[in-house]
Amino acid sequence: MPTISSNKPYRVGRSRTGLGLFATKPIKKGDKIIRYFGPILDSKKKDEDEIENKYLFELTNRWTIDGSIRENIARYINHACRPNAESDVRPRKRKVFIRAIKNIEPGDEINYDYGTDYFKAYLKPIGCKCDACEKKRKKKRAEARAERQRLKEKAERKAQRQAEKLANERAKQRVKAKAQKAAPKSNGALNGKHLNGHSLTGKAAKTSKKAAAPKRSGAARALQA
Repeated sequence: MPTISSNKPYRVGRSRTGLGLFATKPIKKGDKIIRYFGPILDSKKKDEDEIENKYLFELTNRWTIDGSIRENIARYINHACRPNAESDVRPRKRKVFIRAIKNIEPGDEINYDYGTDYFKAYLKPIGCKCDACEKKRKKKRAEARAERQRLKEKAERKAQRQAEKLANERAKQRVKAKAQKAAPKSNGALNGKHLNGHSLTGKAAKTSKKAAAPKRSGAARALQA
């Protein structure tokens, strides 16, 4: 880790993405924080145009700063989609300064937007880890958890309703069966009628009447004649 003078308003420290640059003193909006520097590469020279690393800072179509050198402390500043600083590019002087666009408090990580091209090439494939993107991911995860919980509770309520419906149907069946079991059963007949009061008809009625009529003696039949 590089040594930084104590009078500088920043330090290199551990960040979510590895190393980052953090404020050690209050930095006011508009203040110049640090210079981004390194060898100037000429794209017209084949050997320089073929240099590839993630610390290249393009000034123009021709000139690029190679910020990979250890002395360039500004290379530790991480990208943020909602940054507290910005790059102040001065192509004619071939210089870049990082300037605060918000008041930065001690302990805050200093960051700036790397630009669309860098974001697509290096950050999008692995997922941006800046605070704004982390908050978005946390919000989406929380919404997904809430949706899963909602669906779970909905399924539980549906299952409970079905269980209650089934329990009610079974209760009705038990009551009906109990009532049928308790009802009196009889197939006998009395005076041509069933015990339940319905008249007998046909052979059943005749048989019932014959069975009910008393047999008369011969004297009774003679007397009647």
